[in-house]
Amino acid sequence: MSNLYSTPSAPLSPTSWTSGPGRLAWLIVILLAPVALLNYLDRQMLAAMKTSVMGDLTDIGSDANWGRMLGQFKWVYAILSPVGGWIADRFGRRYTICGSLFAWSAVTWWTGHVQTYDELLWARSLMGISEAFYIPAALALIADYHTGYTRSRAVGIHQMGIYCGVIVGGFSGYAADTPSLGWRWAFDVCGIMGMVLAIPLVLLLRDVPRPPRTAEQAAESPFKGVAALLTNASFILLVLYFTLPALAGWVVRDWMPVILKSEFHIGQGKAGVSATLYWQVAAIVGAIIGGWLADRWMRRNQRGRIYVSAFGMAMIIPALYGVGFSPQTGQLWVAIAFLILFGLGWGFFDSNNMPILCQIARPEHRATGYGIMNLVSISAGGLADWGFGIMRDRQVPLAGIFSVFAAVALVSVVLVLLIKPSDTESSAP
Repeated sequence: MSNLYSTPSAPLSPTSWTSGPGRLAWLIVILLAPVALLNYLDRQMLAAMKTSVMGDLTDIGSDANWGRMLGQFKWVYAILSPVGGWIADRFGRRYTICGSLFAWSAVTWWTGHVQTYDELLWARSLMGISEAFYIPAALALIADYHTGYTRSRAVGIHQMGIYCGVIVGGFSGYAADTPSLGWRWAFDVCGIMGMVLAIPLVLLLRDVPRPPRTAEQAAESPFKGVAALLTNASFILLVLYFTLPALAGWVVRDWMPVILKSEFHIGQGKAGVSATLYWQVAAIVGAIIGGWLADRWMRRNQRGRIYVSAFGMAMIIPALYGVGFSPQTGQLWVAIAFLILFGLGWGFFDSNNMPILCQIARPEHRATGYGIMNLVSISAGGLADWGFGIMRDRQVPLAGIFSVFAAVALVSVVLVLLIKPSDTESSAP
């Protein structure tokens, strides 16, 4: 594996604070967006196929077991995220990204061939291991190239790939319901596509060149970088801010198809699309507007990205209340309307997390930092998935659950406003 600080062949200049981004800077974003799509498509499909998968793998048995399976992926993914981030910081983003893509795609293919609940648990665990290396490395690579007033927009375009992956995953319920296709076919196709894509990607991606590492830097313990992050009060605030909304975010992603199907008495295919398409399209719009607004605000105020992100979280609060109470209206369009508001706010929030991290962490610590954020956030998300399944079995009202999520989002607004950005670019090696 090559070192991040080695010089790639014929690199183009990344963005500076005084000039626009080079062509390679935007090419990196374009190359990674479809990888982000596959990253979330491969994990999202199960949520839209729950009825078919549980009908085929009868030993799953209960919503609690289904929730445990969803949580299993997240806990493994979370634990390995800081490791993936450190490897990307230490050895390079390029090979970390491509290796992760090939590995999780192979596991996706295998998922379509499991025969028992235990095998499905193993498949999701391996999926968590292989996918944990991608997001920290990809966002750090984008931030390496977009160091100026294009960073939020660049990250937002990458996150749009994620939202499109969730949308396509929502349609997979229709594939599962089609006798000539079925849920296993979808995993076969996506797995093969990802393994094929990894081959040209390793030839096209380039790491940003950095000065050669000294012998002292090469021997530096990974715990030194982690310690630098964990002793940074603004980083701790960002971790909490990144984590608390994820409790609701993961439940919306993983359970909303099931919620809409049972509460509004609609088919699996329609429920999957209704639970993903509208709010993910809204998230794309939110990422575009939020990224543009944050980059523009940064020209006048270094807290511009923080303010835009906080505004997005303020939209999420009433959206969660509305989603929880929508079944009482008996109208599916009410739930979809509040999901759209949730998506707009999520786009504002999601497009600015890595850019805010870049304002409080040095370049050589950013993938590790995002990995730590994933560790805490997704661990909590796994508990939320599992706990939600238990509460569904016990018939706890949706309105009460989502009201708690809304209150947590309100706390998050306060946390992000306490973050103090600093100049991390001028101190970069």
